[in-house]
Parts: sequence; C-alpha cells; structure tokens
Amino acid sequence: MQRATMDLWVGLFVMAGIGALLVLALKVGNLGTYSASDSYQVTGNFENIGGLKVRAPVKSAGVVVGRVTDIQFSTETYDALVIMNIDSRYKFPKDTFASILTSGLIGEQYIGLAAGGDEAALKDGDTIMKTNSALVLEEMIGKFLFNKASEGSSSENSDKN
Repeated sequence: MQRATMDLWVGLFVMAGIGALLVLALKVGNLGTYSASDSYQVTGNFENIGGLKVRAPVKSAGVVVGRVTDIQFSTETYDALVIMNIDSRYKFPKDTFASILTSGLIGEQYIGLAAGGDEAALKDGDTIMKTNSALVLEEMIGKFLFNKASEGSSSENSDKN
C-alpha cells in the first residue's frame, strides 16, 4: 500500500514537470499569445530581413497583432517577401509603415507596424509599400571600420603634402 502511494505521487510529479516544460516551450516559442483563427494576410518586401523567422510576432505599439507566416525570396525584385497574418480585430491604414526591429540588444526580431493616416484600410492580400529593413550589426560594424580606415588614410595623405 505504501509503495503504491509513493508511485502515484512520483507519477503526478513527473506529469506536472512535463506540463511545465510544455508551457515553457510555448512561451519561448511565442505561440501562446496569438491565434490566427480570424485574420487577414498582408505582404511586405524587405531588402534585408536579418534573422527574422517564420512565426515571429508582428507588433504595433508593443501589442502582438499578428504573426509572420512565410518568408520567400522574390526573383523579380531580388528582395525578401514577408507574408504576415494580422488579426482581423486590428485594422491598419494602407500607408502603414513596417519595420524589422529587435527586442533588446541581441534579442529576437519582429515586425513593427506604425499606422499611417490614410482613410482606406489594408485588406486581405494587400502589400505594405513602406518598409524598413533590419539593421544588421555586422554591416554597421563593417561600415564603421571602413570609415575609420578611410579617415586614417586621408589624414596620412594630407600629412605627406
């Protein structure tokens, strides 16, 4: 009798641990905050998406309003085509601005929407025309080093004259 009770408690403890791991996985994957049950699809073209991934959040004013559903490469424009599902509760003007942002210094990337002032709203299948690509840290460091190197070589040339 004592052994069966002990086995029951150990089993319940293991099941609680598995449930906690499942909840943690959903939180880390950002899957528990948005459901795409009733949504409309919009697209945006970005020159560089950085580390943006499918299922990344689409936020406006810090609120998750949608998810990235697909990322493709456009052979017509040679840029990234990002397909997003936006919750139908949220209507955005046609002149909405989409930017790829990073949460924190090196956190996950997401799409931030800044609403414009147009009267007409985005509909299913529309394209967001105003986009801003991701800031890639490696490119910024490379530009900084290149500028510093060119400043150093131009000052050396002026010293020789």
